[in-house]
Amino acid sequence: MVILYRVDDRLVHGQVVEGWVPHLRADELAVVSDEIAGDEMRRTIMRFATPDDVELKIMTVDEAAAWLPEAQSSAHKVLVLLPGLAEALALEEKGLKIPSLNIGGMHYSAGKNLSIGKAIFLNDEDCAALKALAAAGIEIEGRGVPSDTPLDLIAAIA
Repeated sequence: MVILYRVDDRLVHGQVVEGWVPHLRADELAVVSDEIAGDEMRRTIMRFATPDDVELKIMTVDEAAAWLPEAQSSAHKVLVLLPGLAEALALEEKGLKIPSLNIGGMHYSAGKNLSIGKAIFLNDEDCAALKALAAAGIEIEGRGVPSDTPLDLIAAIA
């Protein structure tokens, strides 16, 4: 079953493997990114960062849209990692029902002029995407690690 959808531009890294994986008892990570799926070096690096007892799937948005409904009914506890809001929007547009979305890390880059919490930096496009996802009925929270207090991102950008 899918236990968490998380947007984090770093994807597989310490907060995920040391925080979220044990907290959720996830036994599978699913990275959804057309870019990563086509980059052998980045796929290899993510495999090295993934704990030995956790399966890693790296797939395109189209592959994920086909696979995630099946994963929802599996016995595996799947943590879905998305590099950005575009992937979440694309999955939702393909008919995937995402009940809630954790925003863990959207790091600073040029043009990201709104800062929320420790590691969430947004531009106007990001704010529009968050509003569209919320309008589709997806609960959205900002939280880096499980022990953080969840932030209401929609209220913060209103």
